[in-house]
Amino acid sequence: MLAASVLWGTTGTVATFAPAVGPLAIGAAAMGLGGLLQALIAAPRIARQAPQLRAQLGTVLLGAVAVAVYPLAFYSSMHLAGVAVGTVISIGTAPLASAVIERVVDRRRLTRRWMLGAALGLLGTVMLCIAEAARAHGDPGAVSVGATALGVGLGLVAAVTYALYSWAAHRLISRGVGSRAAMGSVFGLGGLLLLPVLLATGAPLVASWPNAAVGTYMALVPMFAGYVLFGWGLKHVPASTATTLSLLEPAVAAVLAVLVVGERLPAFGWVGIAFVVGCLAVLTTPQRSARSAWRSQQRQGEDVVVHNAAEQHVAAAPSPVTADSPYEMTCK
Repeated sequence: MLAASVLWGTTGTVATFAPAVGPLAIGAAAMGLGGLLQALIAAPRIARQAPQLRAQLGTVLLGAVAVAVYPLAFYSSMHLAGVAVGTVISIGTAPLASAVIERVVDRRRLTRRWMLGAALGLLGTVMLCIAEAARAHGDPGAVSVGATALGVGLGLVAAVTYALYSWAAHRLISRGVGSRAAMGSVFGLGGLLLLPVLLATGAPLVASWPNAAVGTYMALVPMFAGYVLFGWGLKHVPASTATTLSLLEPAVAAVLAVLVVGERLPAFGWVGIAFVVGCLAVLTTPQRSARSAWRSQQRQGEDVVVHNAAEQHVAAAPSPVTADSPYEMTCK
C-alpha cells in the first residue's frame, strides 16, 4: 500500500512536463491504459475465475464505473482548485468515505487505532494544504472562487469513487477472487469506459515525444504497477485502512515538488508531513491481537503447571535413582 502511494505521488510532478495536455486526457490515459494493461496481464486468471466474477457482477460493475469516474474527477479537481486543494480533498476525505461504506454495508466497527491514524493523517494533510495555499497566496494566476468551489466538489466525487472501487476490489478478494483477477476485471472494464474520453481528448498526448512519454509513464508506473501493488495490499487490509495509507501520496507529491520542480514548502507544511508519517506509523506497526496474547498466556500457564507437576513428581520419587531404574528411563 505504501509503495503504491509513493508511485501515485509522482503523478503531479510528472504532469508538469506536459502542460499542454488537459486533465481529462491525463486521467483517461493514466487510468484507462493502465486498467486495460492490468486486464491483459490478468486475462488467464480472469478466465479461470469467470464464474466467481459473474456471480458478483454487480460489485464488478460498481467498481468499474468508479474507476472510470475517479481519474476524470481527480485531475479536473486539481486543475480547477489547484494541486494542493484538489489532492487534499480527493485523497484526504477518501478514508472517511471508505469508513462510511464499510460501516453501512459490511457493518464493520472502526477501531481506535484506525481513528487515531486517520485523525493524524487528515490533520497532517490539511496542514500541508494550508502551507501550499499560503505559498501560492498572491499568485496572479490564482483560480477564482467559482472554479475552486467546483474543484472541491469534484474532489469529493473523486474521494467517494476512490473509496468505492477500493471497497469493490476488497470485497471480491475477500470472497475468493484472486487479487489480480479482481483488479484486472474491475480496472479493465473501467479502462474500456475511459476509451471514448481518451479518443476525444487525447490528441495532445501524441503531439510531441515529451507528452507521449508522460502519458506512457502515467499508464505504466503509477497506474499499472501502483494498482498491482494496491491489489496485493487489499488481500491483507480492509479498504478503509488502504485509503488511509494512501494519505502518503500528497506528502510524496509535496516533497517531489520541492526536490524536482523547485517549489518551496513552508515549515508548517513539513510539520504536516510529519503528522502523515505518524499516521502511517500508527497503522503499520505490528500489533498482537488480544486472542494471540490470550493464547500466549494460556501456553505459559500450561508450561508452569507441567513444570510444577514434574518437580512434585521428582520430589516424591525414591532416592537414590540409578541410571538403569525404570523411573529414570520414563523421565528420559
